[in-house]
Amino acid sequence: MIITELLKRIPVLEIHGEDTREVSELVFDSRKVTEGSLYVAVRGTVADGHSYIASSVEKGAKAIVCEEFPAIMDESVTYIKVKDSSKALGHLASNFYGNPSQKLKLIGVTGTNGKTSVSTLLFDVFKNLGYDSALLSTVEIRIGDKVIPATHTTPDVITINKILAQAVEEGCEFAFMEVSSHGIAQNRIEGLHFKVAGFTNLTHDHLDYHKTFDEYLKTKKRFFDGLEDTAVVITNVDDKNGMVMLQNTKANKKSYALKTLADYHGKSLEIDFNGMLLNFNGKEFWTTLTGRFNIYNLLLVFGIASELGFEQNEILQAISKLKRVSGRFETFKSDGGIFFIVDYAHTPDALENILDSINDIRTKNERLITVFGCGGDRDHSKRPEMGNIATRKSTLAIITSDNPRTEDPAQIIKEIEAGVEPQNFSKYTSIPDRKEAIKMAIRFAEPRDIVLVAGKGHENYQDINGVKHHFDDKETINELWKLMSK
Repeated sequence: MIITELLKRIPVLEIHGEDTREVSELVFDSRKVTEGSLYVAVRGTVADGHSYIASSVEKGAKAIVCEEFPAIMDESVTYIKVKDSSKALGHLASNFYGNPSQKLKLIGVTGTNGKTSVSTLLFDVFKNLGYDSALLSTVEIRIGDKVIPATHTTPDVITINKILAQAVEEGCEFAFMEVSSHGIAQNRIEGLHFKVAGFTNLTHDHLDYHKTFDEYLKTKKRFFDGLEDTAVVITNVDDKNGMVMLQNTKANKKSYALKTLADYHGKSLEIDFNGMLLNFNGKEFWTTLTGRFNIYNLLLVFGIASELGFEQNEILQAISKLKRVSGRFETFKSDGGIFFIVDYAHTPDALENILDSINDIRTKNERLITVFGCGGDRDHSKRPEMGNIATRKSTLAIITSDNPRTEDPAQIIKEIEAGVEPQNFSKYTSIPDRKEAIKMAIRFAEPRDIVLVAGKGHENYQDINGVKHHFDDKETINELWKLMSK
């Protein structure tokens, strides 16, 4: 592609060299530069891409986008100065791939909890409605039936545009995307055109990265502030930060809620481990999904599909055919009558939601045994909070390892234990080995008891000192149950 075409709608401060040169690809990682590349020098948290301009030129880069020109410039290379390389990268990627987000109806979902579930449920609902779509989520990236492994909550902006361009090529009309706070902060959604944006909730998470809750909130809000007036934003007005997200947006504003008046209102009529009878905007339907948090997820799905022009009865029929998202309130009953639940809950709010949902359903004749931990190298302040929640709301809490990463699991457990109130000391034990913790839960459980294994959900590994060891909660439960019930 010619440089002038790539620079459309990008404010350029200065150009040194010819702007009619052809470039073969777009890269921001100097290790991936090949002959004919355009290299974008981005200032990262660990390294500054400007340090690799010379090596990129040596490898054959024909154009450089940067915030500062290097002291020595090669006359066979075009240098383009911009105010912010990271933001420019998004627009360059969109232009390079033919602005695919304008050719699709792109839907973004953000919030602390529910992003993956809502994005995946939307993808499945639209499949039930007869549409092939694209999905970009933590768990997987899909284009119709084709699965591409996911590596980040929000992939880099070049990858996003590449996937969206593929989706356009394969005839997709819709794309559903999980939008993370990291992705927003690192400009990974820059240059994308969203048709609808959904907000789930905002609670304590990622403070290891954002440092303060206020910074985290402002980052999430940036997504909505950047929407065009042709877009629609649907916010959860039961969440105290739901209305904050709408303050500066140009998009058309819509709301959903269970507790307050809203454009999309829901209520639960019946709820058990097999599913729920719900009422959305005066229409009743049954779903095999369960748990109060799933009512919010489905209500947002209902609102988004309605805003995209689908008839409400048609949407509810498609919702009623849905299956549960992998690792999200995934339930199975052993032949010994013990009820197992695997869930990704790894924040205080998510853990409280899942425990409240279970306690809403159980008759209190069954005991609730919770196995959980906290990830290493992440926000320390949520650890005692989760220790308090688990021990208050369970019959027995077994504190164990999650992904300890580079931290000592014993130290993480100690920080979780610090939140346990004295009256709940007898309601917990600590077992650092996750497999042994699950084994103890099974040993302690009796027929009709409920065992919740929380924190990892769909993940099939444990990250210990930078090495990912295979570990799947569902697999482990099944394997141990078979061994122990012989």
